[in-house]
Amino acid sequence: MTGPATAMERLTAAGISFLVGGDPDNKAGAPALVCLHGIGGDATSFRAQIDGLAGPDQPVLSWDMPGYGGSAPLAAMDFAALCDRLCAALDALGMVRVVIAGQSIGGMIAQEMAIRHPDRVAGLVLIATVPGFGGRDDSFRNAFLAARLAPLDQGTGMAALAAEAISAVLGPAADSTIRDEAVTAMAAIPEAAYRQVLTTLVTFNRREDQHLITCPCLLIAGGKDDNSPARVMEKMADRLPDAALLVIENAGHLVNSEAPRDCNSAISAFLQRLRGNGINNRDR
Repeated sequence: MTGPATAMERLTAAGISFLVGGDPDNKAGAPALVCLHGIGGDATSFRAQIDGLAGPDQPVLSWDMPGYGGSAPLAAMDFAALCDRLCAALDALGMVRVVIAGQSIGGMIAQEMAIRHPDRVAGLVLIATVPGFGGRDDSFRNAFLAARLAPLDQGTGMAALAAEAISAVLGPAADSTIRDEAVTAMAAIPEAAYRQVLTTLVTFNRREDQHLITCPCLLIAGGKDDNSPARVMEKMADRLPDAALLVIENAGHLVNSEAPRDCNSAISAFLQRLRGNGINNRDR
């Protein structure tokens, strides 16, 4: 990349494609906010955060998960490999410490980063996510995978799947623009990548490791989210050493898109708190 990035500019680092706002090359600026989308999203899922939070001294980057959009796929995917790819991209950008915002599986990757690479993470914004997938045995996992893979196995395309899946996870206040943008993003996911991420999602389990996430955390839940219920995120916040919880009552699973003003206000205050710690985007 050459020159400062502006809102919605693209850059690629270590095989990862990002949408960018602000100037990632600003050595004196605040830690970059790096956004990780959910399984049915892409880099545009954090469009509202790029538009609302990025500035000259606050870079905001939103990735396409490996295999999505312009990002190179992983030959074999697990949470360690996803973290390794993210670290490689941050290294290529010269970013030692960042704040990570993750929604759904993106929040799982964010937790994994904070546990595996605590020196890289100045803070976490965990949006509509949980500390472990599903139940404590294989029955829920197997039923979940079967239900989501069956339409693909029967020949349903990603566009048709997206139209149904997105409507099911939105809250009652989401408008048609939000729905249409989310459907467009999911419809564009390559089927092979979607299958790979689904089978990775169901392996996540950090329920007993929350105490290892020692950086400051902001949790944001949708009050109408059945996938990552607010009651689960409340228990999660109680187990994290340094965490605050915001519940946005009328939002569903795509809460950062559905309620951008409330989310951005909370994230901005969280970033301001971290800025007060004197960490810049190149510090160890």
